[in-house]
Amino acid sequence: MATAAEWLEGARLRTLPAAIAPVLVGTGAAAQVDGADLGRAALAAGVALALQVGVNFANDYSDGVRGTDVDRVGPLRLTASGAARPGQVRTAAFVSFGVAALLGLALVALSGFWWLLAVGAAAIAAAWYYTGGRRPYGYRGLGEVGVFVFFGLVAVLGTTYTQAGVVTWPAGLGAVGVGLLACALLMVNNIRDVPGDALAGKRTLAVRMGERWARRAYVWFLAVALVAGAACAVVAPGALLVLIVLPGAVMLSVPVLLGARGVLLRPVLAGTGLLELAYGVLLGLGLAV
Repeated sequence: MATAAEWLEGARLRTLPAAIAPVLVGTGAAAQVDGADLGRAALAAGVALALQVGVNFANDYSDGVRGTDVDRVGPLRLTASGAARPGQVRTAAFVSFGVAALLGLALVALSGFWWLLAVGAAAIAAAWYYTGGRRPYGYRGLGEVGVFVFFGLVAVLGTTYTQAGVVTWPAGLGAVGVGLLACALLMVNNIRDVPGDALAGKRTLAVRMGERWARRAYVWFLAVALVAGAACAVVAPGALLVLIVLPGAVMLSVPVLLGARGVLLRPVLAGTGLLELAYGVLLGLGLAV
């Protein structure tokens, strides 16, 4: 039986900044057109957090039962380690998805845009089939596509739309930036796991590209995200605040380009999550003011 501390570690709380960042940017974009609503923003944050935890447990379960997580250098995996039974981890994933669905229903009811229920259902399906089902798309190198769409475009634009009723081009640029940072987070995670994933037949984008190009892709994700955020300064000069994170992006890029492996990438993984959160705070604030 897993302890409470093990369940918390299995939920991978360090990944949660990636869930909050799009809500911050989306709310900032809504504030730019005088449409911000803190209550709806809180609901959007709850949806994003519940989805992220659900993805983490679903990934733990699916990789565990497939044997992909037998040899890991990352955090504890509940299923693979035997700390929790597979059924328990799967239940935790679906409970998280259920919480996300209930909060999303409340958000849709307040906004009146009922067609967004279909988008929410697609987000939950994408979360499960990332590593679940017979043909998980994360095993075919499409994980970054799913992350970019749902933790970037959908999360930011959905947050703005449910508050302001419109989607603006600064919101679009912010969505691209946040989506690319989420891709960078996934990419560095997969670079760390390349040896084990390749042996287990998990063909992530990092495995398909090879480490050399995957490491370069990580840097490009960071660079283009910063350019997208700074470009919002055309209508919101405060968006230039995102450039404050430039030194941090450079510091994170150095060990990746120099070939850091295994446990040496753990600080980069944590730092990338914090970088995305800082990006969300600064860009959201810059758009709002």
